[in-house]
Amino acid sequence: MKEKANATLPKTPSGIAGLDEVTEGGFPKGRPTLLCGSAGCGKTLFGIQFLAKGITEYNEPGVFMSFEETKSDLTANVKSLGIDLDKLISTKKLRIDHVKLERSEIEETGEYDLEGLFIRLNHAIDSIGAKRVVLDTIESLFAGIENTAVLRSELRRLFHWLKEKGVTAIITGERGDKTLTRQGLEEYVSDCVILLDFRVIDQVATRRLRIVKYRGSTHGTNEYPFLIDERGISVLPITSLKLEHKTSTEIISTGLSSLDKLFAKGGIYRGSSTLLTGSAGTAKTILASYFAAGCSDRKESTIYFSFEESPEQLVRNMASVGIDLKPHIKSKKLFIHSSRPSLSGLEMHLLVLHRLIEEHNPQTVIIDPISSLASVGSFGEVRDMLIRLIDMLKTKSINAYFTSLTHEGGERDTTVDAVSSLADIWIKVHNEIENKNFARTLRIVKARGIAHETTTQRFIITPNGIQLFDGENKNPSHEKINN
Repeated sequence: MKEKANATLPKTPSGIAGLDEVTEGGFPKGRPTLLCGSAGCGKTLFGIQFLAKGITEYNEPGVFMSFEETKSDLTANVKSLGIDLDKLISTKKLRIDHVKLERSEIEETGEYDLEGLFIRLNHAIDSIGAKRVVLDTIESLFAGIENTAVLRSELRRLFHWLKEKGVTAIITGERGDKTLTRQGLEEYVSDCVILLDFRVIDQVATRRLRIVKYRGSTHGTNEYPFLIDERGISVLPITSLKLEHKTSTEIISTGLSSLDKLFAKGGIYRGSSTLLTGSAGTAKTILASYFAAGCSDRKESTIYFSFEESPEQLVRNMASVGIDLKPHIKSKKLFIHSSRPSLSGLEMHLLVLHRLIEEHNPQTVIIDPISSLASVGSFGEVRDMLIRLIDMLKTKSINAYFTSLTHEGGERDTTVDAVSSLADIWIKVHNEIENKNFARTLRIVKARGIAHETTTQRFIITPNGIQLFDGENKNPSHEKINN
């Protein structure tokens, strides 16, 4: 969803991956932004990264005024995330000022004001020519004030002073019980309000972000997952659903010539998404490996995400059916990434996908199997993740190849439900017993924009690979089953 507003508002890039897509450019330039959320959401890190990226990427000095953590604590806490505050301070681009406030020392009087803070903050800004400012947190600043009128007046003064100073500011605040902040007032005087949330569902922790308001600008209004890892904060926006992706008329091979012949054009369109479904032991991984090898043969790079087998195990098993993946890995045209689905939540898996795609710039991405993701998310969550993934791959014209485990007996397959309508090509593989003989079958359910064979095809697996038989050959040699 988007809210209508003036798109010409000057903005300051946040430096946080994905956030500028949601805010359509960053934070309002020269205006204050309120960042609120419960403890552990990442508010302080948001502020630190905003300043650090501003210095390193946009040459904009910054001031961090902390009312809770000391300079040494902040420096130690963010070093593991690759942010060296000491180095930034040494270049005179960053200034950290710890203001110690004791609640017992704060007396509420009718003359209470922030004049001392303004003088201190003004000196810090002018000393380095700061363009960005972070105040962390506002609750500590107003800890001893209970008079709503005084509090409202001083908050307005603070936000107005920051505007007059012309700095782009982030002010953090703790979330209240029924309000965005404990005072319940700041959101009314902020130009931009961002809410951070940290929740645990089915023992999986998830952080989410939502833009509550943004004066003078359109913005995303959904909840967006964000992650904190060794590279800092990354926001995962739901990519545009306008279906404006570029399409290709180039035909590429599936890696198996006999399968290519089932398509009228001799293969599939480049940049298309293929879904391969079947129960356990139906050769899904073998067909996926054919696709990976075929791409590598064309000197195109491929990332293979395996949720069930280690790279070594996958290479060994494919060698037993005549698919040698070692040369492709050695040539760096094939990169295999293996992890257990339960290792992290859906958002973390999606972030790993994004980052590996950025690092390797592949022409093909294979996920084997996507059904494993159902163990770490609901149907809706898995579908949303796959929509974002497929949309991102299509935007980049990357070939997508997904396998999914289905179940016998009519049990609902949530991942197939989620992806089958999104995929351009859907192939079903099946094992069956006929007259006490074991038989494998393959059928193309759909192929958008390409005429294709609709009859069920039989195939066998041999030490030299898959042998596919056309519909007229009803009695191919039955393969030997090794249990």
